[in-house]
Amino acid sequence: MNLFTRLMTTTATATLVLTGALAAETWDMPMAYSASNFHSENGAEFAQCVTAGTNGEIEITVHPGGSLFAGADIKRAIQTGQVQIGERLLSGHQNENAIFGFDSIPFLSPSFEDHDRLWAAAKPTIEEVLDEQNLKLLYSVPWPPQGLYFKKEVNSVADLEGVKFRSYNNATSRLAELTGMLPVTIEAAEISQAFATGVAESMISSGATGYDRKVWESLTHFYEVDAWLPRNYVMVNKDVWADASDANKAVISACSGEAEARGLQASKDYTQFTMDGLREGGMTVGPASDQLMTELRAIGETMTAEWLEAAGEQGQAIVDAYRASN
Repeated sequence: MNLFTRLMTTTATATLVLTGALAAETWDMPMAYSASNFHSENGAEFAQCVTAGTNGEIEITVHPGGSLFAGADIKRAIQTGQVQIGERLLSGHQNENAIFGFDSIPFLSPSFEDHDRLWAAAKPTIEEVLDEQNLKLLYSVPWPPQGLYFKKEVNSVADLEGVKFRSYNNATSRLAELTGMLPVTIEAAEISQAFATGVAESMISSGATGYDRKVWESLTHFYEVDAWLPRNYVMVNKDVWADASDANKAVISACSGEAEARGLQASKDYTQFTMDGLREGGMTVGPASDQLMTELRAIGETMTAEWLEAAGEQGQAIVDAYRASN
């Protein structure tokens, strides 16, 4: 092989390597919850599935714990192309569109079975709204049923007066107002510090959040009120999605379907596991008193009426379809 041939061979090899490098894409995927949370673990498995299935053409890098963007900023970051993909609790954006709050209506769908039917009724509308915002929904997973955390025994709404309550969306803020509590906006990554420093004294959340954040270090009681099952959503920027090859879209869609099924089962499995974990941490875990539940359900009726008014015909259609599926 003469010098010219060797030079041409070296150049061709370098070109192939460079072309391969340019063809590969890295998608950053911010997530608001800790790496040990089941949503984040599910997201990491999804990312691995996509990376493997596309033979490295799309490599998804997961950033849990609000490390890349705070939870409240993730949706906007995806919309504007600051990141390609991410996970967000859409009920935190109810101020943009009341429809996003469908999964946080107190006592409308208190069980996994009920919530599955509610999600089936709402999904087409959610996808339509997201499409208008330059977002494509890939998969969505519910949290376990939400309960109430306190640092004291609570038996009635009167016992809640003046308690500093962690809020993360319109529904939690409104619940605080209607029960006489004081809403304080706190991101998931800040929960432990907020309770330790007294910035907040209570919250409504799943056993999963309390277990992951070890809230027994500051709180004492968890009441299983099963208020609602909010959902996390993994979304991709529509322009990024449009640029993906058909083959890679098929891989991502398949991985999304697996992640949704896997995440739902994990949420169900995690429910009892985290209840046991809270008890082992020293918390008192159990149902709320009859009086407290009666008062909370009355507040739930008020909040349902308010949401239906804000969500208009689209919201009413979702609730009607859900109730008709009974």
